Amino acid sequence: MVILVNENTRVLVQGITGREGSFHTKMMLEYGTKVVAGVTPGKGGMKVHSVPVYDSVEEAVNKHPEINTSIVFVPAAYASDAVYEAIDAGIKLIVIITEHIPVHDTIKFVNYAKMKGTIIVGPNTPGVISPNKSKVGIMPGHVFTRGPIGVISRSGTLTYEVAYALTRAGLGQSTCIGIGGDPVTGLNFIEVAEMFREDDETKALVLIGEIGGNLEEAFADYVSRKGYEKPIVAFIAGRTAPPGKRMGHAGAIISMGAGSAQSKIEALTSAGIPVAEKPSDIPKLLLKLMEKE
Repeated sequence: MVILVNENTRVLVQGITGREGSFHTKMMLEYGTKVVAGVTPGKGGMKVHSVPVYDSVEEAVNKHPEINTSIVFVPAAYASDAVYEAIDAGIKLIVIITEHIPVHDTIKFVNYAKMKGTIIVGPNTPGVISPNKSKVGIMPGHVFTRGPIGVISRSGTLTYEVAYALTRAGLGQSTCIGIGGDPVTGLNFIEVAEMFREDDETKALVLIGEIGGNLEEAFADYVSRKGYEKPIVAFIAGRTAPPGKRMGHAGAIISMGAGSAQSKIEALTSAGIPVAEKPSDIPKLLLKLMEKE
């Protein structure tokens, strides 16, 4: 068993006729992901890489009732409308690749999704991959391999780097999730860790954080209070950033001392979670912890 995406995932691509949507539809199909339909208003009747295109999500879902997942490549100005359309059509997992969506729009559709029982991944996410089963996102599939390590990340590029380091060390991945780099996201570290807690295939976790926000500190507090029976190794990006420096992600804003690399590392270490100094150290730390189990 894996979490969120698997061989039963059936994908709708919103914004399929755009450059990014078209390119990554091809990449997902080549990986083996079951992409069954796409939506671009006004482009219904077209085909993109043999995938039929519809004018609305409702029309696509009526024609393909097996759709259970949507990936959104719609430009920021229209992305919220696309998300609401997918939620109202009953799609239960929506992966939002789009960045620069206004925060107040994200707050509204994330809350609406929770009311409707829909899981949002993102915005500003590389997506979700369960190696050899399904890739719903923009990550380079060849660096991921099947195995027992669950990865939760705020950074796209670091997800790929860490997955490659794990793969080279013989540590495959169960599912890798980019929760997104924006200040507000559909999922946080705690929610994904709870999913991994229930997944028998996942034997250990890697948490990839970055400066800004308090998601990592909140996760450390959760582990301190509730415990977590599976080994966890963390990495925090931005530890060498000058004080007050912002990283590229909108979520990487440090406020009043909270959100610094140091505060995150201290919180995680206090919770008994080792923090790697560099991504290449993660496999060694994991293997050491897993040997103790």
